[in-house]
Parts: sequence; structure tokens; C-alpha cells
Amino acid sequence: MASVYSEKVMDHFINPRNVGEIENADGIGEIGNAKCGDIMKMYIKVENDVIVDVKFKTFGCGSAIATSSMATEMIKGKTIAEALTLSNKAVVEALDGLPAHKIHCSVLAEQSIRAAIADYYRRRGIDPEPIVGKTMTDEEIEACHI
Repeated sequence: MASVYSEKVMDHFINPRNVGEIENADGIGEIGNAKCGDIMKMYIKVENDVIVDVKFKTFGCGSAIATSSMATEMIKGKTIAEALTLSNKAVVEALDGLPAHKIHCSVLAEQSIRAAIADYYRRRGIDPEPIVGKTMTDEEIEACHI
């Protein structure tokens, strides 16, 4: 079974980075896909517009855990604007690929980060939609393929 997954996917699944939650987080985003059962919750800590810490809690398959782990690594230390440019395709490429039927996991990772950033803005009294956009529906996430 492991042969369908790259070494990087297996590494991030077996040794996930940034697992946990941040007490007094500046933003929390949770995205779940009812169809496949994966749920991701991202926590961000922001100082001077930079994401200085990010943690995640994911309930789901190995691909969901690996994409959460990789996505947190990719935005840690980045500005909010840089984090908003993170795409699910970039996460998949950083993991050296995912099977087609697991691409939705990378979309969940991207969307949970966007939801955490949207929450960050909401907590500051700023409407996040013009900056962050709308999060995708479960159906839109499930339909994602590269």
C-alpha cells in the first residue's frame, strides 16, 4: 500500500510536523469533508503580519495528515499575504504527488489555512471575504483533481 505514496507523504504521515493546537491562537480554521470523513483544524499565531506559529489537528487518512503537515511547514514564517498564495497544487508538488483520489486532502489543507486567516481578520473586525475569498463547499472540495 505504501508504494502508492511518495517517501515525503509517508514521512509527513509518520512524522507529522506542527501537530497540536495553539493556546490563544490569533486565527482558527476548521474545514471538514463529510463525504470522506477528513476534518482539518488549523491554528495560527501572527505577529507583525507574519505567521510565527502554526499547528494543526487532523482527523482523517494518511494523505490528510501529510498534507496538513506539509502545508503548515510551507506557511510558517511567511506573511499572511504569502500564506494566501499557497495552493493545493503546491502542497501536492511539495509532497512529490498524491494519488488522484486523494487530491481533495490537499484542498482541505489549503482551505483550512484560508479559514484560519479569515478568522484572524474577523477577530480584528475586518471582513475577510474581500481578502481571503470564500471557502469551498464539501462538494467542490470532493470534486477537485489536478
